[in-house]
Amino acid sequence: MPVSDQGLDKQRYSVIPRTLIFVFKHNDVLLLKGAENKKIWAGKFNGLGGHIEVGEDVLTSAKRELAEEAGINDIDLHCCGVVMCDVEAQHGIAVFLFRGEYGGQQLTISEEGNLHWVSMSSLGQLPLVEDLSVLLPKVWQWKPGDRILSGLNYYDEEGNLKTRLL
Repeated sequence: MPVSDQGLDKQRYSVIPRTLIFVFKHNDVLLLKGAENKKIWAGKFNGLGGHIEVGEDVLTSAKRELAEEAGINDIDLHCCGVVMCDVEAQHGIAVFLFRGEYGGQQLTISEEGNLHWVSMSSLGQLPLVEDLSVLLPKVWQWKPGDRILSGLNYYDEEGNLKTRLL
């Protein structure tokens, strides 16, 4: 199929693709506390991940981000969901959720922030990125073979982030 048949229309809704990775060890999850100098999510706990680069598939991107941010190179990752994030009328973000089990690799320091193993039972006591309180329990319960999670992040009239996850 030629490029011209792709139907690219710059007036239609378009998205920026990203990955969000959660690595589990028993009842703990590996989270990154954003560095205080970060433009977004400074001082907040989030999963690992980032932008998908041109020429990368989503799994390759997730593995690259995990290696860059935690030094984890050898892990079996499963794509367990996709969350669409409405940001503007015609622009959004598509977040591909990944889940993996920690295999004992040595973690490395990242410029993105500090890595922490966090008990799933203590998540409510931490300053989490807003949608993690909805996403993380579902990703933790997800097992290979389960239905892929599907979600939508959007902003209400007051500018508050809302998350709907199926």
